[in-house]
This record gives sequence, structure tokens and C-alpha cells, in this order.
Amino acid sequence: KTPKLYFLDTGLACYLLGIETPQQLNRDKKRGDLFENFIVTEALKQRYNKGKDSNLFFFRDSNKNEVDLMLKHGDRFDAIEIKSAQTYNSEFEKGLKAVEKTFENRINSKTIIYAGAYENTVGNIKLVNYKNLNTVLE
Repeated sequence: KTPKLYFLDTGLACYLLGIETPQQLNRDKKRGDLFENFIVTEALKQRYNKGKDSNLFFFRDSNKNEVDLMLKHGDRFDAIEIKSAQTYNSEFEKGLKAVEKTFENRINSKTIIYAGAYENTVGNIKLVNYKNLNTVLE
């Protein structure tokens, strides 16, 4: 019910927060928010560059389960969780599992985009480095 706001220029957001170096960003409490914002903005730019509508959504249920990015394809969705961590944690899957129950057979794929280098599939959830975001959005 409450929309999420995204700052389209994360560099400017860092400047306004007084973050001047990568080291400061790594220690800043807003790192995760900025990373999520960056990924959502990149997804939006890729869609627009292909001449497509945004079709990007955010999901949160009454139990506070959430998925950071939902890409709509007709009546189906790709669910993407975004984490700035460099190591995988099974807790990353919580929102993706909850959304699958809510959307019953309407989830095409589930992906975790994160800052770590290791890529794999855990069950039916893809683990993808953020530099390969374009492979998820195709």
C-alpha cells in the first residue's frame, strides 16, 4: 500500500549522505539501501533502453515478508531479492519463499542478486552477482 521511493542517481545520493570513498560506503548503514536502489535503477534503465514499460514492482505482505523487485510478465512475475552482502546466507531466501506462496504458480523465477562472486542455483533460486544483472532481466 505504501510506495517505495528510489533515488535514480546513487552517486548523488552518496554525495548528499557525505559518502566520499568506497571505504566509507562499505561501513555506512545505508550501504544496503544504496545497493538495492542501484540495482532497481539499473533494471529500470535496461527496460527503458529496450523500449519496454517499467513493469517493476516491490512486494511486502502483512507479515513483513518482502521481495525487493518483481518483474511483471503478463500475469506472472520474476522475483528478485537484492542483497549487498558478499557472502550467501540462507536467510536471503525468506521473502522469495513467502512470495511463492502468495502468488501460487505465478512466479516464473526466483533470483538473489548480491555483491558476492559465487554464482549458483540453490534449489530453484538462482544466486547471481550484480554484474550479471542483465542475464536475469532478459
